[in-house]
Amino acid sequence: QTVLTVAQVEALDRAVTARAARKPMSHITGQRLFWGRSFAVTPDVLDPRPETEALIEAALAEPFASVLDLGTGSGCILLTLLAERRAARGVGVDLSDAALGVARRNAADLGVQAEFAQGSWFDPVHDQFDLIVSNPPYITADEMADLSPEVLAEPHLALTPGGDGLAAYRLICAQAPRFLTSAGRLLVEIGAVQGPAVVALFTAAGFADVQILPDLEGRDRVVSGRISAVQTA
Repeated sequence: QTVLTVAQVEALDRAVTARAARKPMSHITGQRLFWGRSFAVTPDVLDPRPETEALIEAALAEPFASVLDLGTGSGCILLTLLAERRAARGVGVDLSDAALGVARRNAADLGVQAEFAQGSWFDPVHDQFDLIVSNPPYITADEMADLSPEVLAEPHLALTPGGDGLAAYRLICAQAPRFLTSAGRLLVEIGAVQGPAVVALFTAAGFADVQILPDLEGRDRVVSGRISAVQTA
């Protein structure tokens, strides 16, 4: 039988009270497991979710020497890819300086080398990459009212761009070809009903081999495409 100390009892009581108030567990514990690794989480970043691991699986299906993560947040996507491909170079971009602080902390804790830049999407980016990944805000304005208090505790700008939820995809698809190497790939996480609309954006931007990939529950979760050599010439 384990006897808790007074400090442990008080900490447990605070945690139970916070959870009863619908505070996210990751904000209470300060961490979340993702692809088998523990990531620090604060209210400044999205909570890493299991469904995002579908993007990791798709990214790791082919080799890459460089990767750009747009809207990196906690860094869970970028740092997982770099931890799995130690020879690769990676850059994470985020508009939030506080989020980048969390990403840098996670990089240090995991012993992963990565670069981080503050700015809006491609604004601070100057290089080309074999792989561009992003889990952008995609919840529509109408869907926000139906979200749980736990989700609403996360950064608003990381959840929704407003309107139809597609604004980030329009920008990313339009600009990504300039930042991809020949035959480079773009992978984005999507909402479960956004597949056809995002596929259309990929196709209009000139991407080939465009696919919708499911998560472990069988829901549409990732759209992937490959840029042609003609577009990067």
